[in-house]
Parts: sequence; structure tokens; C-alpha cells
Amino acid sequence: MKVTVNGKNHELKPRSSLADLVQLLDLQGKRLAIEVNQEIVPRGQYPSFELAELDHVEIVHAIGGG
Repeated sequence: MKVTVNGKNHELKPRSSLADLVQLLDLQGKRLAIEVNQEIVPRGQYPSFELAELDHVEIVHAIGGG
């Protein structure tokens, strides 16, 4: 299945979740905000949120500093 993540095409297994995508991109444990098709998905829904063919995903990393 094809999805677009931050403007780049990615091939995922069918029925992949947002948690699967986070793991694939090696982003576990990072402070993230994820939007799918212009809708923010709460972190608690990542394991159950199933991606669909041609979804557009935007991932933003929170960076601390001062």
C-alpha cells in the first residue's frame, strides 16, 4: 500500500497502523504530532489507527531548547 509521508512516497504492508509507521521510520519514543489527511491523530490512537492506500501523513517532531 502506498502512502505519502512528509511529501515522500512510502510502501507499507496492508492494514498498517500509525504505530507501525512510527516504528518503520525509527521514531519510537520521540515527541511527535501526526496528521493524516489534514486531521490530527491523538497519540493514544496510533496503535489502532489503520492507514489506507494513498493517505497523506505529516509528522512533526517537537524539539526542545531554550
